[in-house]
Amino acid sequence: MIESIYDDKGLDKYKPVITRRHEKFEQKKKLLANGSSLSDIANGYLFYGLHRYPDKWVLREWAPNATEIYLIGDFNNWQQKKEFAFYYTYNGNWELELPLDILQHGMLYKLWIKWEDGAGERIPAYCRRVVQDDVNKIFSAQVWTSNYEWKHARSKKVENPLIYEAHIGMASEEEGVSTYIHFREKVLPYIAKMGYNTIQLMAIQEHPYYGSFGYQVANFFAPSSRFGTPEELKELIDEAHRLKISVVLDIVHSHAVRNETDGLSRFDGTFDLYFHDGERGMHPVWNSRCFDYGKNEVLSFLLSNCKYWLEEFRFDGFRFDGVTSMMYYDHGIGRDFVDYSMYYDGNQDEDAIAYLTLANELIHELNPEAITIAEDVSGMPGLASPIRKMGIGFDFRMAMGIADFWVKLLKTKFDEEWHVGDMFYELTNKRKEESTISYVESHDQAMVGDKTIIFRLLDSLMYTDMNVFKRNPKVDRGIALHKIIRLATISTAGDGYLNFMGNEFGHPEWIDFPREGNDWSYKYARRQWGLEKDTNLRYHFLSEFESAMLKVIKKHSIFSSRPFAIIQSTKEQILIFKRKNLIFVFNFSPTKSYTDYAFEIDRGTYRIVLNSDDSRFDGFDLIQMDYNYITQPEKGKNILRLYIPARSAFVLHKTE
Repeated sequence: MIESIYDDKGLDKYKPVITRRHEKFEQKKKLLANGSSLSDIANGYLFYGLHRYPDKWVLREWAPNATEIYLIGDFNNWQQKKEFAFYYTYNGNWELELPLDILQHGMLYKLWIKWEDGAGERIPAYCRRVVQDDVNKIFSAQVWTSNYEWKHARSKKVENPLIYEAHIGMASEEEGVSTYIHFREKVLPYIAKMGYNTIQLMAIQEHPYYGSFGYQVANFFAPSSRFGTPEELKELIDEAHRLKISVVLDIVHSHAVRNETDGLSRFDGTFDLYFHDGERGMHPVWNSRCFDYGKNEVLSFLLSNCKYWLEEFRFDGFRFDGVTSMMYYDHGIGRDFVDYSMYYDGNQDEDAIAYLTLANELIHELNPEAITIAEDVSGMPGLASPIRKMGIGFDFRMAMGIADFWVKLLKTKFDEEWHVGDMFYELTNKRKEESTISYVESHDQAMVGDKTIIFRLLDSLMYTDMNVFKRNPKVDRGIALHKIIRLATISTAGDGYLNFMGNEFGHPEWIDFPREGNDWSYKYARRQWGLEKDTNLRYHFLSEFESAMLKVIKKHSIFSSRPFAIIQSTKEQILIFKRKNLIFVFNFSPTKSYTDYAFEIDRGTYRIVLNSDDSRFDGFDLIQMDYNYITQPEKGKNILRLYIPARSAFVLHKTE
């Protein structure tokens, strides 16, 4: 009998489906590897594409429907010439050999592919360098021969990621596209100083439309040339490793851009080379192409892509985007996953589930220290559980419902109506066997059309009342809630925490990439770091609180235990819980402070190690920090009494 990972008896009747899915993964693995390891067969990027050998250039491509293929570029005036014609080898593969003196570093090139009833320019599927023409905005492949010498060892595995989600292009204060160099020199030191141990880099895989946030990928093996060269990206990752920071790639294997001349769609004239044909091959919301995970060639392409980023760029793992869309035929659109039957009702793409399992096995085989994170809103059982126990193999799942919870609370409830019992449940609701990453807001909440937490709290006051020379009660409320919401989220988190670039200091603007509707402006596609550095403004208090919060969380390794609630008083809006030797105290009441608030706790002496009301964080210093809080025996119990100001939170550490 194959072991099930689930202690939940509600899954018992679905064991046959779980077993079948696991067996499908095993069958695919056996078929692809044929007795070898997955890492031995995920080498497509070493075979396909353009390669320089000691005595020649070789370019290989998979295009089974092609009748002719030519290499065109700078070197032949973009003409189809006989000496640049590929020859057919086997199983849909084409090959071209050229003398070394024909191609030089920096030259531009493309493929001209002919099929029975048509032809078109294409960029090689495994191309590692793609650039855009400044005048005509046309993308071309580029010959690239530079190398990078690594200076620092890879990062060790991060057991509890504290993630800084970042976008290279919008990481500068300047209105324009920023660079790998700028990020390495200016942003990396800040991330290290703040206390994050992981960076999640978005929009690295080349994408034609900048405003897609990198989620409409055309060239899966090419790091975006908008931000610089491959070597500059490697130098960024190398420097992060020197700073003991892991770097995770936000990888997009859930779909691909529908562009044909610079993407994979209709690559050899057929619509179903890499993707499903017909309606199933088009994503109904994203207007993009959906991979056919049942085809071995597609599996090889995507697995090779995973290995490429791990081996060539030394990424420390991946955050897989759009996992929900991959796993369900309807992409999970408009569905609330309210019971287990919705995970096993035939709406699941078991080919996609098999691919995700294969990818996780490959990644951890290549680098046991790597981490994988699933962006999934459905809550598929076993998604973040070991493969050996019939899981899909991700190390972590994004706890996406937590961000939705905070938004709903702020939109629908007055402060006086916040139910701390419901809050604690929502923040801690997870399967015991899976690890999760909690967050208040990611890039999703920062996009134009949505609102960040600080924008929901302050709205237009962000522009008028954030100076330190006057007090506005509405701003005081917003800053206080911004701090305690983030502390509540990280202190109840299952196994890790995420923050999007700039949100830690309450960045006042939404994200709006250049587009026709804003006259192609970069005004909102940047981060205004100067606001955080200006001590005449109140933004820096929020980043200072975030940094102090991260330091407490790391120092006391709270993720090695689960939060245990002591008090959940709806009437008083008091939430107190224990985690290891820390006591987290929250008063969400907007008006009521409590004197000598009593509760039972382990006997001992406690001191405050973090206080949201500290004047260092723009608080009012209503709590005495340099004080020993000692339990007192009362009726056979050890009682601690505290003064808990309204709309504040603090953390106590047991010292004796």
